[in-house]
Amino acid sequence: MARAHPTPTLRPFLPADGPLLVEIFRASIEGLTGDDYRPEQQRAWASAADDEEEFAARLAGQLTLIATLDGSPVGFASLKGPDTLDMLYVHPAVAGQGVGTMLVDALERLAAARGTARLTVDASDTARGFFERRGYLPQRRNTVSLHDEWLANTTMDKRLAPKEGNP
Repeated sequence: MARAHPTPTLRPFLPADGPLLVEIFRASIEGLTGDDYRPEQQRAWASAADDEEEFAARLAGQLTLIATLDGSPVGFASLKGPDTLDMLYVHPAVAGQGVGTMLVDALERLAAARGTARLTVDASDTARGFFERRGYLPQRRNTVSLHDEWLANTTMDKRLAPKEGNP
């Protein structure tokens, strides 16, 4: 039976996901960051996925979760090392529908279960409010140079609840 509102589900990254995640990455930058970044900055940012194999290898080397709707990927997030939320991208068609929240909730739970006390993220100006609402606190402003463009972001962190049985 068809559902009026499909529920997103999570699964691990698979190597075959690379090309579709590149599309989601680019669509998210193009469709969601225009209020905070100029088109030239968006193009420089999106160029991080120009080498699709390298992009997929980056995701494969991290703990990467994929959000799907009816089996189709609509977003992804990755944890670099034990304590850095490296990537969070959601397709604009599902932005604001809880996909990003579900992805970050899962990574926070996994990191806490592994004993991580604090998660850090370099949040884009577009994502900063999302992370603030989740309890992340700004630590410092950064500027990143990409292909002759400067992009600003904010390093933020959040203290995680310890896993059961730990003080």
